[in-house]
Amino acid sequence: MKLSYPTDMSQEQWELLSKLLPSAKSGGRPRSVALRAIINAIFSILVAGCAWRMLPNDFPKWKTVYHYFRVWRLDGTWERIHAHFVQWERAVQGHEAVPSAASMDSQSVRTATPAAIAVGFDGGKRIKGRKRHLIVDTLGLVMMVVVTAANISDQQGARFIFKRLAALPERIARLALIWVDGTYEGIDFMKWTMDTYRWMLETIKRADNGKGFVLLPKRWVVERTWGWLNWSRRLSKDYEVLPETSETFIYVAMIRLMLRRLA
Repeated sequence: MKLSYPTDMSQEQWELLSKLLPSAKSGGRPRSVALRAIINAIFSILVAGCAWRMLPNDFPKWKTVYHYFRVWRLDGTWERIHAHFVQWERAVQGHEAVPSAASMDSQSVRTATPAAIAVGFDGGKRIKGRKRHLIVDTLGLVMMVVVTAANISDQQGARFIFKRLAALPERIARLALIWVDGTYEGIDFMKWTMDTYRWMLETIKRADNGKGFVLLPKRWVVERTWGWLNWSRRLSKDYEVLPETSETFIYVAMIRLMLRRLA
């Protein structure tokens, strides 16, 4: 008998998500695995933080689960589902489908596998691993994530994010303002951003006499998003060989969060 796990989707959640999954390909062997079980297995790995090979036996075989996870990463399915949910969540909260302002930040995390590709040392944080570059809307919903080696500067990571966003004009049609911290400050970089993308960067810093935790106006939203992602143990470190896989798990984490809100 199939056991029930806290990460399993409800019937309402499955009905909402299933409409966005790719149909089975025509020809060849008919699909024999239930996609609901595949999604539940991926959510279990995301939240529990276990290795693929340690997936409980009452889920489909781990190689099958990983196959679907990888195929949907390569064909863009996860990002498309995430984009749909972002629009739905914004509509539910009474906002336009496309934001006019955003907040950007980065987070350096340690890698946990010697085979990881794109690993570097962040001298400021004293961390050897990778850096997550994140831009979110005013609700804290992820607009784009880019994972690089930890030695990549925040400004260079921002350039990667901007380039990817620019390739999706439907998601940035109203974007005009991005709140950032002091690591993105600099006349040359801000001028380049304005000249290239017509976006204005506004730096929000802590007060010089501030001590301990300080809630920064506007930028607290992206800090809350980091907090949401910390609910997923798979994201406590970077366990992935490829940075693209790390990016996908962040999108999956946000999909799960929005799915629980919407259904």
